[in-house]
Amino acid sequence: MRVGVTNLTKTYDSPEGPVEALMGINFEIAAGEFYTLLGPSGCGKSTTLRCIAGLEHPNGGEITIGDDIVSTGGRSTPPNLRPIGMVFQSYAIWPHMTVFNNVVFPLKQARSRVPRSERRARVMEALALVKMEELADRPAPHLSGGQQQRVALARALVSKPDVLLLDEPLSNLDARLRHDLRHEIQTLTKSLGITTLYVTHDQVEALAMSDRIAVMLDGVILQEGSPRDIYLRPENDFVAGFVGQVNFFKGKVTEAPAQGLGAVETGAGRISCTIPAGIKVGAAVSVSVRPESLATRVANDAGGVFTGNVLRGKVTQAVFLGDSIDCQVEVQGHPVRAKVETTSRIGVGDEVYLEFDPSACVVFED
Repeated sequence: MRVGVTNLTKTYDSPEGPVEALMGINFEIAAGEFYTLLGPSGCGKSTTLRCIAGLEHPNGGEITIGDDIVSTGGRSTPPNLRPIGMVFQSYAIWPHMTVFNNVVFPLKQARSRVPRSERRARVMEALALVKMEELADRPAPHLSGGQQQRVALARALVSKPDVLLLDEPLSNLDARLRHDLRHEIQTLTKSLGITTLYVTHDQVEALAMSDRIAVMLDGVILQEGSPRDIYLRPENDFVAGFVGQVNFFKGKVTEAPAQGLGAVETGAGRISCTIPAGIKVGAAVSVSVRPESLATRVANDAGGVFTGNVLRGKVTQAVFLGDSIDCQVEVQGHPVRAKVETTSRIGVGDEVYLEFDPSACVVFED
């Protein structure tokens, strides 16, 4: 089911005065889409989700779910009358209940209450989706963190909602469990065809799970797009720096042709790159390059022909991460991060060349 948010605003009162949490948020989620709000703490992403859930009352704007307007002009549909399921960051599992009783609760409170004779089948179906049917009678305090997360998800799905809202549901879990459960959530929501709004500050989660991502900061959406577009073609330096690791080279444009490659003179050297339209020669800019876009070669063994941008520097740090070696290279006093294959013999003190294609560069005007 489609979800639409138009000109959404929300202001909180504080001892220092009004705080604008949302300043005209606009987006639309297509039926069956997995849409993520990504941003740092305090950017407004959870407030947006809670407004859609009916747990917060916006000051302005309109929210639609399907063909129904659930919030507009001070009128708001109560949360229990909205066709949604929600998983909270804390899971909100009731400790005095069993797994079964936690999951069955929405069926007793739904818009159209499910007959008692059908409830057990519905609960067991929801528990089967999250692989928890064998623990239906277990007391909630005896569950691990991952099991509690699954129970919260089953409780959100048991009433067969049209829209699933997830508020940082994996933030309390260890790294391995987060990896496993994000795959399970993505697979489950796709198999059910359910429209999903996911809130997180974790860039890896957003990139791995989403059909589209909206990056938020200070109550506004800075960029919306596919994970690939957000990562490879950020529209500003905040998005570039927040979504993954990135190197920034500050400098001035020395060549800016209408078409083809231009050039930027930076403290680390001259960089060939495409200069966006409207940026003129002499403009102060930042050139962003991802660490994985840098091909690293030891200077003494750097045979062959260089075909892209080349910077020379000295390795000052090399950290083994398992899937790669994270190197820091000092280039004319400028620290540059590069990812190197684990089979490489590059180490601290080595003189290296960093080669990267002009297409790997994204230029932002300062």
